Amino acid sequence: MGTQGPPTSIDEKLARQKEIDDWLPISSSRNAKWWYSAFHNVTAMVGAGVLGLPYAMSELGWGPGVVIMVLSWIITLYTLWQMVEMHEMVPGKRFDRYHELGQHAFGEKLGLYIVVPQQLIVEVGVDIVYMVTGGKSLKKFHDTVCSTCKPIKLTYFIMIFASVHFVLSHLPNFNSISGVSLAAAVMSLSYSTIAWGASVDKGVQDNVEYGYKAKSTAGTVFNFFSALGEVAFAYAGHNVVLEIQATIPSTPEKPSKGPMWRGVIVAYIVVALCYFPVALIGYWMFGNAVSDNILISLENPAWLIAMANMFVVIHVIGSYQIYAMPVFDMIETVLVKKLHFKPSTTLRFISRNIYVAFTMFVGITFPFFSGLLSFFGGFAFAPTTYFLPCVMWLAIYKPKKYSLSWIANWICIILGLLLMILAPIGALRNIILEAKTYEFYS
Repeated sequence: MGTQGPPTSIDEKLARQKEIDDWLPISSSRNAKWWYSAFHNVTAMVGAGVLGLPYAMSELGWGPGVVIMVLSWIITLYTLWQMVEMHEMVPGKRFDRYHELGQHAFGEKLGLYIVVPQQLIVEVGVDIVYMVTGGKSLKKFHDTVCSTCKPIKLTYFIMIFASVHFVLSHLPNFNSISGVSLAAAVMSLSYSTIAWGASVDKGVQDNVEYGYKAKSTAGTVFNFFSALGEVAFAYAGHNVVLEIQATIPSTPEKPSKGPMWRGVIVAYIVVALCYFPVALIGYWMFGNAVSDNILISLENPAWLIAMANMFVVIHVIGSYQIYAMPVFDMIETVLVKKLHFKPSTTLRFISRNIYVAFTMFVGITFPFFSGLLSFFGGFAFAPTTYFLPCVMWLAIYKPKKYSLSWIANWICIILGLLLMILAPIGALRNIILEAKTYEFYS
């Protein structure tokens, strides 16, 4: 794994640079088709967050809930379009990573400081959430299929889920995980359909209530805030969109934004087909008694619920990999470019295993991560998804004051800022309430 001395001549420098770029996971292969972008985006977007949407609806209420769901869908589609457009706005250059775009908009140093911490919080946060989700769904599958068996700790299920990633994490780049990603995208549509289909089958529950669950005004307000974070978490795909676009070939005549945008449109139609029926039907059938994962409210038919949980596991395996890839890219860039390690399989093997082990450990230690979810949801997801693209757009394109583009961007920025401030407040209260009754490694 030895280190290499700094290269001497300019030619050597360029050759070394190209060798490194061909080795790094984001820039190594550029032969993706537009449909790769569609299913990578579906896998990145439709996370297990969709199963928490009926619960978020119960905390938001009918009117505000529908408005916030629809607004989020429109705003995030708009900011996603901006990112796809900005990928190649400088002729002959591609911004393959979110922070490269940030550096172009805000300057070399500042761009890194603004984007990288937020992007890391999102990607590592999502991976930890998925460790817990994967473990919980495996446990639910086991308990449903074998209701008489001795109960097994959640900790062990998270370890079983992690073991898959100790293998899959060694796939070198985005294109190599496209099979995993396609399976995951199909699964997300499947379990979303099971979730709302089984809800319809159950019918509207007796004594269903649509009022707010919390007894106090303060409780209602805090729950409302935390539900905002849960909705933000459901739209987190922007953190990997430039990295996905980087895998699509591009020429001046045929820029990558064409195929990428086609993929995004398909992905967003799928997102709407997954999110809206689950959120609205789930809430309509169960009212405010719905649990924070709709599949838990649906007890039977047992085989169907077991199947849905298995689908969630497969989906989350794919999502974990999609969010981990940019993190691997960052880790490997630092190791090779800053610390001058030689690009090698051993280096990749060690660094990636450490990352998987870390997310597994945090997941096992804090499985009440859904509270942390809306905390991070507001704190890091809101900026990277709702308003950072708008800020960059204003900084780079400088649209005329009070023009349509200027107004649209400022509306997104203000709404995003509100989300970023309010969601963590509600979530913190939930974390404090949950932590009171929590036992470590139970």
